[in-house]
Amino acid sequence: MQIPAGKKIYFLSDFHLGVPDHASSLQREKLVVRFLDEAKKDAAVIFIVGDLFDFWYEYKKVVPKGFVRILGKMAEITDSGIPVHFFVGNHDMWMDGYFEQELNIPVYYEPKTFEFNGKRFLIGHGDGLGPGDNGYKFLKKIFRNKFCQAFFGILPPYIGMGIAHQSSKSSRAATGESDAKFLGEENEWLIIYCKEILQKEHYDYFIFGHRHLPIDFPLKDNSRYINLGDWIRYYSYAEFDGENLYLKYYQH
Repeated sequence: MQIPAGKKIYFLSDFHLGVPDHASSLQREKLVVRFLDEAKKDAAVIFIVGDLFDFWYEYKKVVPKGFVRILGKMAEITDSGIPVHFFVGNHDMWMDGYFEQELNIPVYYEPKTFEFNGKRFLIGHGDGLGPGDNGYKFLKKIFRNKFCQAFFGILPPYIGMGIAHQSSKSSRAATGESDAKFLGEENEWLIIYCKEILQKEHYDYFIFGHRHLPIDFPLKDNSRYINLGDWIRYYSYAEFDGENLYLKYYQH
């Protein structure tokens, strides 16, 4: 895809709408909506790279309560002709057609390659990539299993959602401190993953979320790893203007 002159591609992730409470989540949701409203003025494409929600599960006839502002804004953007792409995160992987049918937004479950203006991008949420974290990788297989998802769907929503939110809270408590600092080139598993990919093929940009820490790390051969941070502490995002990519912070 060739980006028209004056247009940009926006990448953002990890809003975790729904926590820590309704009032805080609503304030954050309004902020994201304001950003998207500004971005749509010159956006060619918008990528939301996972964990939009702190938890999302689509029952056959039920979707989680709330989030009407962000859902409405995304529908407005796609209705205007601007493509929006969504990558599931580890908190909102249980999608089942709602985004595609109601919002006209494609949903991806694995990293995907895109090319813009001759630049190659590998984009994904980032969870479960690279070495280590075998416990989570095992759980991810269970969470992605269709039988397990169907079994969870048997639970009444008020029970299922309660269990999920408590699990999500425990996960954030376990990783919060490690997410707050850069662990070094040899210990950042997404950097290790990017280097492994570069041994097989070239990408100009690797763009991931999940890490909750804004990172712009130069790799070999003019390749860069970008982590998008989050909209809880940093309000960070990436912007590609057709020639260069920048990691930015929303002034709110």
